[in-house]
Parts: sequence; structure tokens; C-alpha cells
Amino acid sequence: MDGAGESRVGGGGGDGSVGVQIRQTRRLPDFLQSVNLKYVKLGYHYLISNLLTLCLFPLAVVISVEASQMNPDDLKQLWIHLQYNLVCIIICSAILVFGLTVYVMTRPRPVYLVDFSCYLPPDHLKAPYARFMEHSRLTGDFDDSALEFQRKILERSGLGEDTYVPEAMHFVPPRISMAAAREEAEQVMFGALDNLFANTNVNPKDIGILVVNCSLFNPTPSLSAMIVNKYKLRGNIRSYNLGGMGCSAGVIAVDLAKDMLLVHRNTYAVVVSTENITQNWYFGNKKSMLIPNCLFRVGGSAVLLSNKSRDKRRSKYRLVHVVRTHRGADDKAFRCVYQEQDDTGRTGVSLSKDLMAIAGETLKTNITTLGPLVLPISEQILFFTTLVVKKLFNGKVKPYIPDFKLAFEHFCIHAGGRAVIDELEKNLQLSPVHVEASRMTLHRFGNTSSSSIWYELAYIEAKGRMRRGNRVWQIAFGSGFKCNSAIWEALRHVKPSNNSPWEDCIDKYPVTLSY
Repeated sequence: MDGAGESRVGGGGGDGSVGVQIRQTRRLPDFLQSVNLKYVKLGYHYLISNLLTLCLFPLAVVISVEASQMNPDDLKQLWIHLQYNLVCIIICSAILVFGLTVYVMTRPRPVYLVDFSCYLPPDHLKAPYARFMEHSRLTGDFDDSALEFQRKILERSGLGEDTYVPEAMHFVPPRISMAAAREEAEQVMFGALDNLFANTNVNPKDIGILVVNCSLFNPTPSLSAMIVNKYKLRGNIRSYNLGGMGCSAGVIAVDLAKDMLLVHRNTYAVVVSTENITQNWYFGNKKSMLIPNCLFRVGGSAVLLSNKSRDKRRSKYRLVHVVRTHRGADDKAFRCVYQEQDDTGRTGVSLSKDLMAIAGETLKTNITTLGPLVLPISEQILFFTTLVVKKLFNGKVKPYIPDFKLAFEHFCIHAGGRAVIDELEKNLQLSPVHVEASRMTLHRFGNTSSSSIWYELAYIEAKGRMRRGNRVWQIAFGSGFKCNSAIWEALRHVKPSNNSPWEDCIDKYPVTLSY
């Protein structure tokens, strides 16, 4: 045959001869069939992103060549020409100096994340499936249908056997009281803060801004006042206590701290994110209110932010963007996560069956705002082109979904539940490694509300994956209904901090999940 040759290699003799036929082809592969569109897109991305550089490079070469050919007489003529246009030079220089001064004075001061800490509860607070179900049965508050429902939720939730519930819930019957709730809050907040101050060597009296968020537990004095009292913070500290804002309140707290750091210079801000379970366990049989019992677990985080330029060298990250989306004006969205009483007067948090659909719409709004801030120009052109084609020519054209993997190396998706992570992995076209931190955090610690995104970031650090220049997207959902995003850029190759929550178990992860 044309372009192919055959040869035979034989061994043995007589009737028992053995032959191996080797067929060699000299045809080139069909490149049109073998081209991987993923790499075509990647090449297009690099081309468009560096288009300005590619265009300016020939101009720079021409200017360099012309400058190298100039002799002393040419330079003298240029100087004489400038002398006769001295007024124009002075005016242009003054405008340039004025513009630079205004830019330097008005540009936002960078906000650095010096370090953060996540609370690791003691082992005796662990709640494996069997113990959880046995305690639920022994309380006598749940009927057989409610117990079976909780068992199914646990099996499909993605939670492992090592999550934690507060001390009060380990007793039969549970010891529900204001004192027990305060004890839970103190253990979580002070545990995270003690570790943070030890790792950063920051004197608590140097803290100028304190923001605490906890959705369901808001005692008097406030949680922020409890921290001020414990660490004897200074009298002029600007303290804030955010309540009722759900699992996305951690990003809101960071945004508030950022705004305060832009106003008050040369200071530190501490953001504490937690949730309280002790007084918010549901002891009824309404299934939409039982889901939080199965998912929410003990956890909390403390984050140290700074606007001091000298802290850049020792900081882990720089805050790049915060994008917040609130759909509270829509009644369905407003009520999809709702604290109320059931028919028997027992209080709990009800989750609507429309929750995932509402979360998807809120996410779409959030990433529509976020996209132009973070996506490379190549992705924005593709998105805009398909949008124009869909509107003007063909309504059946599917809208282009931007590839956020070109903007971020790491993703910290709020570990609200298995369904949330599954949907974002699918809709954002992420790979399993991109959602690994979220899945493993849900497995190891459960839904720790607003602090879950920090356990996820700690996981990425513990795995040694955070390199200098990497960008990480923290995205969280919360009641209201809200979707909030925070974007951080790594300032160095980040190593895990001392007493990381993953320190004693990171080698066991990732684990294979079975539902």
C-alpha cells in the first residue's frame, strides 16, 4: 500500500514456525481531528491577554533603533528645540506632577491578610453518626419518621465521622441554656483568637478595628464586647457585631473591615466568624427544619488584617476584590432560609425547596458583576460576542460560560452541603481538585457556617498548593438571600500556620466519599 510497509520477523522451524507481523505507517496524523480545543482556547487566551505587549514591542524596537543612531549634534538640536518651548514643558510637567500626586493620595491603601486561625474543638466533642442518632432517639422529641429522615440526610450529606457538636448537646437531655451558649461562643472565639495572636505576635491592644459575625446568637453584652473584655482591648476600638446575616456574613465582615481600614490608617483589624448551635438546635418533626441539625457543626475563625505597608513582607495575602449580591427584595429569596416556629411552637431554621434554584440565580448575578473585574480580556470578548449574537441574530445560541479557572487557581466554595458543592462544580465547569478543599472541609468539620471558607483555605495551605501570585476565590451563600465573593492574591509561597486545624490529619486527605 502507498505510504505503508510491512516486514515479518519469524523464529522456529518446520510446521511450528512463529511469525510476528509489524505494520509501520508513514502517514501523518489528522491534526484537524486530534486538536484539543482546550489548548486552542488557552492559546487564544494568551494571545489576547498579551495583545498590547505584542503591539507595543515592534514600536519599542523601532524607537530603540532610532535612538541608537542619534549623534551628539542631534542631541544638541533637540535641546535647542526644547529651550524654545520651555513654557509648554513647564505646564506639561506641572500637570504630570499634579496628576501623580492626586493618584498617590487618593488610591486605596492595600489591605493585607497577615494570618488567620481556625478553631479545632477537642476530641470529646466529636459526633459520629451512631452517637448522633442515638442521642436524637433518646431525647424523645423526634418521631420515627423524623429520625429516619435525619439518618438519610446524614448518609447523603458528605459529613464524616469526626465532626463536632457543642458540649451541651452531648448530654441526654441536652443542657440548653444561655450560659451553655455563652460557653460555646467563648470556647470557639477565644480558641481561634489565642492561636492567632500567638502566631502573629500582635499585641491585642494594637487592634483598632474588631468585627464579629454570628447569625443566630446575639446576647447582651454582644460577642464583640465579650472579646474586648477578655483581651482588654483599648477603649477607642471600633467594634461591630453582625447578626442574622447567615453563612455569607464572613465575607461581609471582611468587606466592613476593609472599608474601615481604608479610612483609619496604620492599624490592624480582626474579623471573627462563627455560629452558635447550643440554643438553635431544633427539637421538632418538621423536615425542612431538621436539615440544619444534620449539617451544622461547631467551628469558627479569626482573621488579622492590616493596612500597614511594612506588614506586606510577612503577610500571606492581599485583598483584591469583594463583590456582594443581595436578593432580599424578592419575597421567595427572602424566605428561602427563614427562622420561625413550627405548628407546635418550636423554633428552628426552615430551608425552602427552592433554595438551590434561588442560590443559582444569586450566584449568576454575583459572577456577572465579578467577571469583568477578574476575567482575562479573552474571556470577556468571548462572552460579549456570544451575547451580541444571541440578542441580534440567533436567540438559540447558548450563552458562553466564562472559564473562571483562567482567573483563579484555587476555589473556596462554602461547605453548606453536598448539593451546593456539586452544583457549583458542574455549573462553573470545575475539576475535582478545585472543589477538593470544600468537600474535605464538609467531611471533616461539617457546615461551620461563615467560617467554612477559612477551613478550606487552611486545607489548601496544608497541602502546600498555595504559590506566590496565586488567586483564590472565596464564595459563600447566606440567608436574605445573599451571595458574596472575596478574592485574595498570595504574596508568597504560603505555608500552613502553627496549630492549623488540618495539622494532625492532612495526610489522610483527600478521602474517597461514598453516599
